[in-house]
Amino acid sequence: MELSGVKLTILLVDDERDFARGLQRLIVRKFPDFEVLLAHTGEAALDVLKSTHVDIMLTDMLMPGMTGMDLLPLALEQRPDLSMVMLTAHGTIELAVQAVKQGAYDFLTKPVEPAELFRVVAKSQERATLMNENRLLKEQVRSFSTSGELIGESPAMQQLKLSIQAVAHSDYTVLVRGESGTGKEMVARMIHQLSPRTKKNFLSINCPAIPEQLLESELFGYVKGAFTGADKDHKGLFATTDGGTLHLDEIGDISFKVQTKLLRVLQEGEIRPVGANHNEQVDVRVVASTNQELEKRIQDKAFREDLYYRLNVLTVTIPPLRERVTDIPLLTHHFLRQSCNEMGLAEKGIESDVLTYLSTKQWHGNVRELQNYVRRLTVFCSGNTVDMSVVRLVDTGTSSTVVATESGLSGFVQYKEAKSTVIDEFTQAYVSDLLKSTRGNISEAARVSGLSRVALQKILARLMMDAATFR
Repeated sequence: MELSGVKLTILLVDDERDFARGLQRLIVRKFPDFEVLLAHTGEAALDVLKSTHVDIMLTDMLMPGMTGMDLLPLALEQRPDLSMVMLTAHGTIELAVQAVKQGAYDFLTKPVEPAELFRVVAKSQERATLMNENRLLKEQVRSFSTSGELIGESPAMQQLKLSIQAVAHSDYTVLVRGESGTGKEMVARMIHQLSPRTKKNFLSINCPAIPEQLLESELFGYVKGAFTGADKDHKGLFATTDGGTLHLDEIGDISFKVQTKLLRVLQEGEIRPVGANHNEQVDVRVVASTNQELEKRIQDKAFREDLYYRLNVLTVTIPPLRERVTDIPLLTHHFLRQSCNEMGLAEKGIESDVLTYLSTKQWHGNVRELQNYVRRLTVFCSGNTVDMSVVRLVDTGTSSTVVATESGLSGFVQYKEAKSTVIDEFTQAYVSDLLKSTRGNISEAARVSGLSRVALQKILARLMMDAATFR
């Protein structure tokens, strides 16, 4: 993401027209890339804010009608990231300090010294640039969320989005940690797309998927004659990604030999192709990811400690699905729409009890497992709505809604009876898993499930289940 070429706008507000025009000439001469606008009343300034993106405002404190102090909260209400500088006479400095406490960025005293004016405007320019960068990053993160890249509004997901936004704009190496199926490659790609390298290449390689003897040449390239079959020079992924971002997935599985060469890249910014007798400079940001405990791999002498510290400059940890259960309904709706689109089907609905059921399941494969499960629901749903009968069909391969009549023909039981059967089966499975995990402790099971102790005991009695059998 680049903001070079973005023209900042400054608004001067002062009822003394000659004074305002004098400031305008000074600022334009010193900051030729600024667009400098004038307003001579507080009301006129608010009109400009409504129609124009203003980054910095210099406003007089004492004006007829709406004063600078009156204008301050109204302007910040319209533009919370506006950098406001108050212009005040020496006798009202205390008032200017009060304005800063209420949200103004800085103040200048009249008569304004050009050097002091330029210093304050330059500081305001830096702040305005940072605020614009943050705004653009937030807009891009939101666009990823709405496009399905980052689905979820749970506290854990909000923290993840903030982490991605924070690390993206730097150029340091990032280690993305998370269980299998949480979306580590997606997060790595987002870090690249939100970074200043976004217009350059992004490449991702699954390290364990490539045989150890080939991984080195795949990453660093080779020269002609380096080994049998090397009939011409081959650029590796680091050379191909020069200027961009390389995602090394499951970094914990690479061999010591490759670890050593990777350490050289991170330390020196250079690679040596297989068979070459010289090094090549490369400019590549590395985003590594793993589902392993690298600290334990270091203890087991399977991973270099110095490489770990080179990789672990910045860390982004992706929460497993069990830590953001409240996001499951949002994810399910998204995956259902996505699956219908993939299959060329009209959009399907989904019943609330299905969402409740999915929210209580254990998703050891995290978001990827949920996505595949929703795909199966889409395939097996012959109607317009996914209900619990479809869930049962996917889970067991049979449907409790269909029974054999005495005549041997297939028929449907009544809706309420079928629904009751499915819910009972779900409840029994849920409570069994719950009591297994709590070793039959009713109080703990009630706390974990969000049920009252009495409600849980009633369910056990209805299903004729004994908590003691799970101890």
